[in-house]
Amino acid sequence: MSTGEQDRDWDRRADELAARALADGEPTRWFDELWSAAVADEVDTPWARTAPYPPVLEHVDGAGPGEGRAAVVVGAGLGADAELLAERGWRTTAFDVSASAVALARDRHPGSSVDHRVADLLALPDDLVGAFDLVVEVFTVQALPPDLRADAVAAVRSLLAPGGTLLAVQFVRERGSDAGDGPPWLLDEDEVRSFAAADVHLEALDRRPHPLNPAGPDTWVAVLRRAP
Repeated sequence: MSTGEQDRDWDRRADELAARALADGEPTRWFDELWSAAVADEVDTPWARTAPYPPVLEHVDGAGPGEGRAAVVVGAGLGADAELLAERGWRTTAFDVSASAVALARDRHPGSSVDHRVADLLALPDDLVGAFDLVVEVFTVQALPPDLRADAVAAVRSLLAPGGTLLAVQFVRERGSDAGDGPPWLLDEDEVRSFAAADVHLEALDRRPHPLNPAGPDTWVAVLRRAP
């Protein structure tokens, strides 16, 4: 890789920005710094997929039409998963802590029915809590350091309305292995199972090969439901 290619590597920049943010005690600051660097064309666009993530597509296919029910995508980035939900008839909210990411998502999907919002998972607006029939969380929790994991998982769970379903997708960390310096800080099976608590129950937990990269880490796909 040339020096110029290294300079544009968003994953490398993410590591640098995250390390500084953690050292300063601001563990979520680096998200908007990274997206802002992409807007300024200093790095390639992060997480730049234009299609829904395969486990999300599979779940939505199985769930049937949204019929106006409320769905939310956590850490929505450029909005591919949110657009899928809206196209299938879900009344969809997509939030991200980065204002730059939200602006890019709005620009990428002009005329979208998705409510793209700036919001912090760790300080959720009251109107999002307990509001959603479907919650989609893909790789957001693993982007936060382990000391915030319990709070992040509880916040994701709090989005569920009675009877609502949560789809959580994370990369696999083997039980007992070191979480490393991150980001990301991958989840072991116990940490994925911790999404279930109180009246939220685990319905299915699958370990699958990486859906986009056969050489990549395996993926946890968890489906949970809040009691009616």
